[in-house]
Amino acid sequence: MEIPLVSIVTPVYNSEKFLEAALTSVQNQTYSNWELILIDDGSTDSSESIAREFYLEDSRIIFEKLPLNKGAAIARNRAIDLAKGDFIAFLDSDDFWAPDKLEIQLGFMQKKKCDVSFSNYLLIDEDGNSLKRRIVAMPVLTYKTQLRNNYIGNLTGMYCSRTLGKVYSPLLRKRQDWGLWLEAIKKSGKPALGIQVDLAYYRKRKNSVSTNKFGLLKYNFLFYKCYLSQSTPKAIYSMGQFLREYFLVRPKYIKNL
Repeated sequence: MEIPLVSIVTPVYNSEKFLEAALTSVQNQTYSNWELILIDDGSTDSSESIAREFYLEDSRIIFEKLPLNKGAAIARNRAIDLAKGDFIAFLDSDDFWAPDKLEIQLGFMQKKKCDVSFSNYLLIDEDGNSLKRRIVAMPVLTYKTQLRNNYIGNLTGMYCSRTLGKVYSPLLRKRQDWGLWLEAIKKSGKPALGIQVDLAYYRKRKNSVSTNKFGLLKYNFLFYKCYLSQSTPKAIYSMGQFLREYFLVRPKYIKNL
């Protein structure tokens, strides 16, 4: 039986407080045929030394340091360049996975013959305490729906590079994960499929863009206008669609525990 290789992309930047938990969650996976690609994006804390320690102890881990801070998109893309896997998954250095994440997700994708998948995830605070909220994966996510709102939690997303080739992050300061998953669905020509199981833990950080609603609106408008090259009237219309989705549809997929 074929045992696909899964490449895991993890950019690292000043995450010394959380990095060990993220990397340990990969090592604890029940599915063991993976490679973890760590790209240190010019960290100034002890993140590099933590990453190197894991790299030296586990031959499945690849480590590279960028000389200067380039941003998450460039770090992710460098990791994708190095990836050799049949599937590519993503884990940011402040989040972590459930132990059976890869096993469940890979089995799901093989059974459903889908190119792009994602799953439920749970919210935690900076200290790892539950925030009693679950983000539920939409069962079937089309390109049109993903265009209106990013429904794929990057820490849960996986795509089949064997069928799609490598899909890269657009070089945006923010919302680059939205662009990557939108492109993956477009290349697939089929919807992404959501797994109704909690497979990851998202750490909600203080003062992040996701907690700044005005910042979110600004970056979303730039996503439509600059990345998708929409005219200003079209981008304004798209923002209207986004806001409708954000306030009327998206809350259906956020559950209190």
